[in-house]
Amino acid sequence: MRLYRYVGPREITARAGGERRGVPIRSAADIRAWVASSKQELLNCQVIATFIVEATGTLRIADRRSEHVACAGGEPVQSAGEITFAVGKSIDVVEVSNQSTGYCPEPESWPALAAALAKAGLPVPDGFTLICEFRRCLKCDNIILVKNNVLKCGMCEAALPVAYNVQ
Repeated sequence: MRLYRYVGPREITARAGGERRGVPIRSAADIRAWVASSKQELLNCQVIATFIVEATGTLRIADRRSEHVACAGGEPVQSAGEITFAVGKSIDVVEVSNQSTGYCPEPESWPALAAALAKAGLPVPDGFTLICEFRRCLKCDNIILVKNNVLKCGMCEAALPVAYNVQ
């Protein structure tokens, strides 16, 4: 599996301090325990979390307002994004994206998350429900979230590369 290094602002990396703050998820019980211990607010019996998949293939989650780099302790990841769990008699994955502007994982990072969910005994959706594409602008060096397949930098208006080039 490909590993994605953190490419976001350095000050966020410094705040993360190398400490893993994400909770390892090895079963549905781990999600229930995290919801209770972190006092997550359930909206319509759902909770949204920041997620990363470690280099070892373990899924880690944290409060959705936290940074992916903090969830990962600054380490490279196989995948990162946001995940929504339905918490009821069972734990279901309702939505999942690769939206992480700190790691900018490709949509091709899906198999890493699918394997981590399966390893934890959780249901595995067919793929990301929101697919994000990232590019680095060759003119101004900003990382851009591509919207509506428009390969144009929102900062300097330069054309963006067709192929992924963030890492």
